Amino acid sequence: MESPVILKSFLEIPYDELEERNLEAKEKQLSRRSSQELQDHYLRYLQNEKRLKAVTVCFSDLEGRFHMLDYDKKFLLKSHDNLTFDGSSIRGFSVVNESDLRLEIDWPSFRWLPSDVFGPGKVIVFGVIKDRDGSSYASDMRAQLKTFVEDLHKSQGLIAQISVECEGFLFQGINAEQNYASRDGFKLVSSGGYYHSLPKDPLKVFIDSLAEAQRALGFQNEKDHPEVAPSQFELNYAYCDALVAADQVQLYKLTARQIAANMGLTASFLPKPIAGINGSGMHANISLAKDGKNIFFDKTGEEKLSKVGWDFVDRILNSANDLCVFLNSSVNAYRRLDPHFEAPNQIKSSPVDRTSMIRIPLGNEKSARIEVRTVAPDANPYLAFYLLVKTGLNGPMTEQITSETRRTRTRFLPDNIYDGIKFAKGSEFIKEILGEENVEKFCERKSASANRCPRELGTLVKTSEILFHHEVTNQYIWSRF
Repeated sequence: MESPVILKSFLEIPYDELEERNLEAKEKQLSRRSSQELQDHYLRYLQNEKRLKAVTVCFSDLEGRFHMLDYDKKFLLKSHDNLTFDGSSIRGFSVVNESDLRLEIDWPSFRWLPSDVFGPGKVIVFGVIKDRDGSSYASDMRAQLKTFVEDLHKSQGLIAQISVECEGFLFQGINAEQNYASRDGFKLVSSGGYYHSLPKDPLKVFIDSLAEAQRALGFQNEKDHPEVAPSQFELNYAYCDALVAADQVQLYKLTARQIAANMGLTASFLPKPIAGINGSGMHANISLAKDGKNIFFDKTGEEKLSKVGWDFVDRILNSANDLCVFLNSSVNAYRRLDPHFEAPNQIKSSPVDRTSMIRIPLGNEKSARIEVRTVAPDANPYLAFYLLVKTGLNGPMTEQITSETRRTRTRFLPDNIYDGIKFAKGSEFIKEILGEENVEKFCERKSASANRCPRELGTLVKTSEILFHHEVTNQYIWSRF
């Protein structure tokens, strides 16, 4: 019998080698090697590696929805400095009569992809969106965050370090969100609970596969486990610079969704897909470093947090209502802010109380940090991290906060998206750091989604709050409403 003819020989890299390559690429990015140097380096690599067929260039819209374009490698080598796309097709970007936008490659973000998840012969890189005249596009929050963290390091020597605990659910069937009906709800793949799942259960097989892929992508894994709710998961990985951390959130969710789809399942990052059980959060652990030292740590400070750390906490608490809709940016997110399920809806800080918006975890010189628990997993990570760090450093201190009031006051975050939108639109500070146009565009998108849903949340997760969610719906459904 004749051996089959091999017609394709696209690049497929073993996971251990992938991890080495991606960790090296990540270190080049974190050490702030020049963009021009890395552009030259990766262009030479693309030119020489004959087994690569395409480069995936990705970006996120204002709401945080992930978009990807695959460029033929040979085309990209000739045209990498003149890439354009139709911005009017992206909700919250440009209008039809000025639709073209430029897509500039951010070469330091270059990564190799696991071929069994994404297909062979591809690499991925993040893009920076530019306006027609080549200036930075105001609604590209990745570009805003990138500029901010670079300026922060140049002007003050500060590095904002972030790691997230991003929870999600695993449901039966492909496209379970797009096919959701409130009368049926979602079908769980596991009825287990916290830390409990048999080694070969579908949930644990999924978690293991996701852990392997993100390790290969250079995430530097720490731990993974089933979460409190049935069929819920969480995978943790190392701290890094805020921009890289936000990129990893988008890759984490993309990889989880694809691995689940490969298994005939759906990975969902809805904040509260099922009423009556715990929802999903994306707790953001934040610290500041200078000259290699964690400046949030003070062994003599309250809860071993420095004055810089406490000022950071107090500024975020002062602007909590104004920030809320950007951290909880969907109708469904306000189901999660329910005090019966360890919901972080109280505008206070605490080392132990998990209903507090900010928790101060037990830490040492390396691990001292604050944990902003109110962030939902469907938030735009670039927007959320930009606002949290900028607010923590420069936010208004409109009220004197003491160690007592941090813990005992009983102010609450909005319990519906409409109030969240009102706070955001009325905040001069938010308009100052985001720009009035971005605030208006973002709130317009949130209102459009909310207006397609019943105003009262009730106890049943409604079909419309899933189908018109910014990470779930498609333009066809929107146009038929």
